[in-house]
Amino acid sequence: MLSFTKVSVPFTAFRCLSLIRNSFVGTMAASVVKKFLGTIFLLFACVLVILSLLVIKTLLSSPHKQEFAKCDPSDKDFIKLDEKRIQTLSQAISIKTVSYQQGILSFGALKEIHQLIFKAYPILHTSPLVHLETVNNYSLLYYVKGSDEALKPYMLAAHLDVVPAENLEDWDVPPFAGVIDDKYIWGRGAIDDKHSVFGILEALEFLLKRGEHPVRSFYVALGHDEEVMGTQGAREIGKLLISRGVKLQYILDEGMTIFDHCIPGVDEAFAVVGTSEKGFVSLNLTVRLPPGHSSLPPKETAVGILATAVAAIEHTPHINMFGRGPEVEMFSSLSPLVNFPVRVVLSNLWIFSPIVSRLLSHDRATNALIRTTTAVTMFQGGVKSNVVPSSAWAVVNHRIHPAQSIQEVIDYDTMIINDPRVETQVMASSTPHPVSPASDDTFGYQTIRKSIQQVFHELTVVPGVLVANTDTKWYLNLTEQIYRFTPVWNRREDIPRYHGNNERIGIKNYEQTINFYYHVMTNSNIERVEVHSHQEL
Repeated sequence: MLSFTKVSVPFTAFRCLSLIRNSFVGTMAASVVKKFLGTIFLLFACVLVILSLLVIKTLLSSPHKQEFAKCDPSDKDFIKLDEKRIQTLSQAISIKTVSYQQGILSFGALKEIHQLIFKAYPILHTSPLVHLETVNNYSLLYYVKGSDEALKPYMLAAHLDVVPAENLEDWDVPPFAGVIDDKYIWGRGAIDDKHSVFGILEALEFLLKRGEHPVRSFYVALGHDEEVMGTQGAREIGKLLISRGVKLQYILDEGMTIFDHCIPGVDEAFAVVGTSEKGFVSLNLTVRLPPGHSSLPPKETAVGILATAVAAIEHTPHINMFGRGPEVEMFSSLSPLVNFPVRVVLSNLWIFSPIVSRLLSHDRATNALIRTTTAVTMFQGGVKSNVVPSSAWAVVNHRIHPAQSIQEVIDYDTMIINDPRVETQVMASSTPHPVSPASDDTFGYQTIRKSIQQVFHELTVVPGVLVANTDTKWYLNLTEQIYRFTPVWNRREDIPRYHGNNERIGIKNYEQTINFYYHVMTNSNIERVEVHSHQEL
């Protein structure tokens, strides 16, 4: 008995400790399992919420359209494109108002196109409602007096000059013949920007001929050197208006267009109104080294050093700025026009923007919307095959995203080159433009949108950034509402016609252009736009 007791006491104690341990481990295991299941449930709930948001946002996405009275050929105020109007644009194209570089313009041709304008639109130039000023000899500024001077005026802008036509052998027709066939009016200026000049003037002549008296006053500004920075034309117009204390409700100038099958996956046509404009900076990169004979070359020549710098800039693009400009609203607004899988992505850029921005960077057209672009446009070095050159230079042109500054672009290039032997000098620059509003109650944007959807029958309209430059740089102090749009219908193959070969406009499209500007004039007569209420998540 004694020995049994001695053995059972420690054994019993061991069993108790074992039971306590097993109970504790069991409790711990149950707690871990419970926490694990709780975490899984929480993750599942989060995924479910995100999926629900994705579906709801996708289903709620719809084109921002309102029911407007459509522009129809049977309307009494429809402007039909008769032979006279076609011939007037053809004659305008045949006048070679070419701007070659700053200060080197076709001054005689500019005077000639003035005479064409005066002759083609007699009512406009004799109306007591219209006052015309010639600015700096060659630009034209019209003021049309409205009946309610309490309303801020607006301004329609375009330009008389064109770029040179090169590679004539690659043109299907002579670029300055104003050729007309059964579908198109051909020639330099057909879509940049004489169609706007004469579209505006045709609409105004029609309006005045009908005896209409605009309620809201407006200006028509026709610059004469936009293609070479507008320093003599639009800048002087801007200075004149500022000196008079003019403040505008909005400005509409050339810019973005109607795009039909231009973006992969978007099979419907849509219109983009430029609410901002890229800036630019042209940089001269120069390397200077002692010259010498090619038989005793240095380790690196000026040409080689510069080539390395240029290659570094080309191969290291500026950062992706998707989400910091109007491009996000543009692509989210396009979501109703794409098929369902892509629609889910574009409707939910709050989660998919990193993926979308990466995909956009792979296409040249869309890449220009999301970052500052780089183009090496000139390169020169050396004077003889057996001489080591004393210098080499190149020109790099950047088109700057609205979210960046000129200095940021220069600093980035300097960092990428990382070679003090490469001197950088700014040749010319223009700051990116502020982003103009595009909300439901923004008068200028909604007036333009309404006019587009009336003439082009409820075409989807979205805001965007213009990658090129316009005369609006000289009008930034006149209003916060500056928009860049011209109603040219473009398919992807038409984009290279701008400043390229075989520029043309469809005859029907020119008729639409005239009617668009007429609707802009009549739609601007109200005091404020009607706010369209629609539900959003």
